[in-house]
Amino acid sequence: MNLHVVLWPIHDWPAMADTWRRAEELGFVGGWVYDHLAWRGHTPWDDAYASLAAAAAVTSRIRLGTLVTSPNFRTPVPTASAIRTIDRISGGRLTLGIGAGGSAHTSDGDVLDRDWTKRERANRFEEWVSHLDALLTGESVSAAGEYWSIRDVTVAPGLVQQRPPFWIAAGGPRGMRLAARLGQGWVVNPVTDDPAEEVRGQVARMEGICSDAGRDFSAMPRLLLTGFTGEPWLASAAAYDDLAGRYAELGITDVAIHWPRPGSEWDADTAVFEAIAAKVR
Repeated sequence: MNLHVVLWPIHDWPAMADTWRRAEELGFVGGWVYDHLAWRGHTPWDDAYASLAAAAAVTSRIRLGTLVTSPNFRTPVPTASAIRTIDRISGGRLTLGIGAGGSAHTSDGDVLDRDWTKRERANRFEEWVSHLDALLTGESVSAAGEYWSIRDVTVAPGLVQQRPPFWIAAGGPRGMRLAARLGQGWVVNPVTDDPAEEVRGQVARMEGICSDAGRDFSAMPRLLLTGFTGEPWLASAAAYDDLAGRYAELGITDVAIHWPRPGSEWDADTAVFEAIAAKVR
């Protein structure tokens, strides 16, 4: 099981730089940040892309990513430019987690003064990902869409990776089909009271969709975002082992845990946290 960590971009940079260095020392495969303007009332909440550019400059091995970027307040062209910049600064260590974004009043869902319907949000997401893919793989890209248009834009030259991998968060059939078509990885974020059963069903559906699309499901990384279901991932090293084993049996290949955050529901014993990281180093 590959182990990743979600970091909190809420502290002054010297402290955040130390945290990024420590995450790399602990051996995490990837370090991720949530892409928000503010989250659950917390501000300041530093920009995800600026934070990753800074993190790229103080690390050398750990992969960096957003968990997840969404179209809620980012448009394709400047997002593609930021992706290229971080890819270059990091020497090709960027992974782009992408999701459709939350609804109004959650996860910056209404900052553009529009509460999109579920269908509109799905339409925008598919168009956004398609435009981003085109910008990061082609030259002189033009596209006329329902939500965004692009005219003669060149971004891709200079990328270290041929195109930074897209790990697409999807729980429904339409998002899964998009992940099978344009994603290199898949992010699973269970929300029910029975997360293991929810993940079991999603894995089965995603495997079938990949088969229909001619994709090798076994070769696709499958990242489980933890910390929102009440499961005791950071209670002890033994608890982590038990949960990681269960989800590996369900087809999960990667797990993301949260850096301990005192005074929040993501608080944890630092010694336990580091012991878990040591087990997979």
